[in-house]
Amino acid sequence: MGLFDFFKKKKKPAEDQIDPANPPSAPLDDAPTDMAEIEVTPESSPQPKAPKPKSSKKKPAKKVSAKKSPAKKTAAEKAKPQPVEAEETAASKEPEPAVEEAVEEVKEVAPPEEQFSPPAIQPDPQPEPSPEPKAESPAEPEPEVQPETPVEVSASPVEEDPAASEEPAKPAKKSWFSKLKDGLGKSANKITASLSIFGKPKLDASDLEDIEDALIMADLGVAAATRLAEELKKRDYPNGVDQDSLSEALADEVASILTPVAKPLTINPQHKPHVILMVGVNGSGKTTTAGKLAEQWHLAGLKVTMAAADTFRAAAVEQLKIWGERTGTTVIAGEQGSDAAAVAYQAYEQAINEGADVLIVDTAGRLQAKTELMDELAKICRVIGKKDDAAPHDRVIVLDGTVGQNALSQVSAFKETAGLTGMIVTKLDGSARGGVVVALAQEFGLPIHAVGVGEGKDDLDAFDAVDFGRALAGLDAQSRG
Repeated sequence: MGLFDFFKKKKKPAEDQIDPANPPSAPLDDAPTDMAEIEVTPESSPQPKAPKPKSSKKKPAKKVSAKKSPAKKTAAEKAKPQPVEAEETAASKEPEPAVEEAVEEVKEVAPPEEQFSPPAIQPDPQPEPSPEPKAESPAEPEPEVQPETPVEVSASPVEEDPAASEEPAKPAKKSWFSKLKDGLGKSANKITASLSIFGKPKLDASDLEDIEDALIMADLGVAAATRLAEELKKRDYPNGVDQDSLSEALADEVASILTPVAKPLTINPQHKPHVILMVGVNGSGKTTTAGKLAEQWHLAGLKVTMAAADTFRAAAVEQLKIWGERTGTTVIAGEQGSDAAAVAYQAYEQAINEGADVLIVDTAGRLQAKTELMDELAKICRVIGKKDDAAPHDRVIVLDGTVGQNALSQVSAFKETAGLTGMIVTKLDGSARGGVVVALAQEFGLPIHAVGVGEGKDDLDAFDAVDFGRALAGLDAQSRG
């Protein structure tokens, strides 16, 4: 009888042929392993969705699987003898290759459904899909991750805050010309409004009258306005008359008037100290200007001493002392109501003894119409002159640019009393009367040392005729290569 005929006669299940008294021997473990693969592959792969209809009866399914799990093992054990006998018979009758062919035939003849009962196998895949959804949808780790993301978001702006707070803390510093142009903006608007002339090769009489009126309204004065109008009439306009060409021509003519008087306030090293007397009416900005000059010269490496000769106003003394602390300069002050000339003389002597390079004497504000106050100013000049005939070496009047044509009368009165040597014009950013600087230059010809456009220490700078002319005409700075 052949091996194939032997398995055909064995139609009964493997359970009847298992001899419980004779368990399978250990060397035959390879056959059951192959049979286990035969059992699992047909049922686990094609029927993963079989347990879904029985989802309503999950509890009994679990009990069956728990009870019949050993049945699966016994069935496997019962299934083992069949290939054992096959191998024994095959080993006795045929060589080993015939055994492998017999095993393949057994797979076809004896399907897994007959050898193993479905209830024992079906519950096995159930525990495998059931833990998978539990592992895939863990509700606990997700909330743990979510609080971490807001923490990262909240931490990022904290890191950016210092960088963001540093950018607005230091705004871009304006150039001096930008400050000057902004300060003269109102005056420039008045003037440029009269320059809106187009389509003409030259200016006629009516145009010149309009321009002259606009210049007078900007406090350039009658003499300066007439001179400028005449110069504009003489100029050639190759591309015709328009606002741009008129603005350029006006800036050039204003600069021609201001250039002879644009002289910075310089310190003569032969005078030790170089004495500067600050005069002017009340509220013109003498004390603030004295402090700004001290700051600039201190930064230039000069030793500066200041005299608080304004003995009428206690606030002026305190203000000058504050500037002295800022600039590291010595401030000589007397008691309130004391003789201003005596304070100035004492400061001069101390500056000489300490080897100061500059002595700034701040005097009290006084109206040009008050004769007794003007006489006191003349006394200060005489007392200081006892030490040096040339002292004070500079007698500078500080003018408030907002007073307009009234500045002309102030210069006239102080020039007669104190013998002025120069001018500083402040507060040009406060009104539309910046053209008074042109009027002062045209009228007196005194040097204009500096102009101020604000209260900051950097808001006072040396006077430049070209820059002033272009700012007054509403133009940008001229490139100077």
